[in-house]
Amino acid sequence: MANNFYPLPSFCFKVTVGTMTNSVEAYFRSVSGLRSETEVLPVKEGGVNHTQWQLYNGTKWSNLVLKRGFSGAPEFAQWRQDWITGKARHREEIKLQQLDSDMKTVLATWTFKRGWPVKWELSEFDASKSELSIETLEIAHDGMTFSSSPRK
Repeated sequence: MANNFYPLPSFCFKVTVGTMTNSVEAYFRSVSGLRSETEVLPVKEGGVNHTQWQLYNGTKWSNLVLKRGFSGAPEFAQWRQDWITGKARHREEIKLQQLDSDMKTVLATWTFKRGWPVKWELSEFDASKSELSIETLEIAHDGMTFSSSPRK
């Protein structure tokens, strides 16, 4: 029996920051930065003038950018403040889980290793607009892994 893989909706996801004993589960408006890039080092070999070799030069990871409506919940702003002041510079595991359209079954998981907050931002206050305040958290990390669940 063949698996039928269909495109997943991009609005069905949740984010967990921290370990199981001390974690924060949050729903965000958007998540970006799911990207890795392997750098290429071009090398010319002596005497071989018609070509150059493309060598592996390490992988770099984009920062994870999380955005949500600001609710006044302090955990992410506090995590950033703790880093700035040196009070607690702990790195956390971050899990991004793609859910089915019923928001119940986890279909795919991206796990980010040793994340730490490099930027926290709140959108501008403007009395002439009727918009939500958006909280943005940017997280640097040491790499990501991907796993998917079997689909029926």
